[in-house]
Amino acid sequence: MSGGASISGFSERLGYGFKDERLLLQALTHASSASKKDHDNQRLEFLGDRVLGLVIAQALFEADPDAREGELAPRLNALVRKETCAEVAEQIGLGAALKLGRSEMRSGGRRKVALLGDAMEAVIAAVYLDSGFTQAQNLVLRLWGKRIFTAQERAVDPKSSLQEWAQARGLPTPSYTDISRTGPDHQPVFIVEAALDNGYAACGEAASKKAAQVQAATALLAKLKEIE
Repeated sequence: MSGGASISGFSERLGYGFKDERLLLQALTHASSASKKDHDNQRLEFLGDRVLGLVIAQALFEADPDAREGELAPRLNALVRKETCAEVAEQIGLGAALKLGRSEMRSGGRRKVALLGDAMEAVIAAVYLDSGFTQAQNLVLRLWGKRIFTAQERAVDPKSSLQEWAQARGLPTPSYTDISRTGPDHQPVFIVEAALDNGYAACGEAASKKAAQVQAATALLAKLKEIE
């Protein structure tokens, strides 16, 4: 098992001091390094996902009183998806503090979107259990920050945008090819390639095929933007 940076150092970057640091340690412990299944962060991830969803849903509800449910739902999805959670995790250097097994260390686990996103949710749950909903809410609102107010832009579906790009140039619909599936059944990692008929392609990696397709489409759009 290989530990990351110090717990206290991460706690400072997080901006929250735990009364029970065992909760934070569990939140940062990946299944590959846990001696017992109940010592890894999977249960905390489950809880944190729900806490995050409630906090973000309330924030969006209050930020735009005139928005209908059909407008709020995609914004919520954009803010709570693994990619956004991983983005926030990178912002506070969570990867350096992860407790990983040797196999995950060798495969670059500290940079994997799925692992970072899961751990970020687990950390939210740890704060919730340590101090209650208000503290967890304050943490999420501080870390997600202006993302909440730009959620409408983030809610644009990359796959739809890529398809529109292709159609506007007379190209066929983009194709998505499964490249690989690794990891255990409870925590799979999918790699999918998005490709256009003009020869351009890019890969995405995530914990589900659908999310990996979104990542691939996002990467390909970024590549096309550089070319044009």
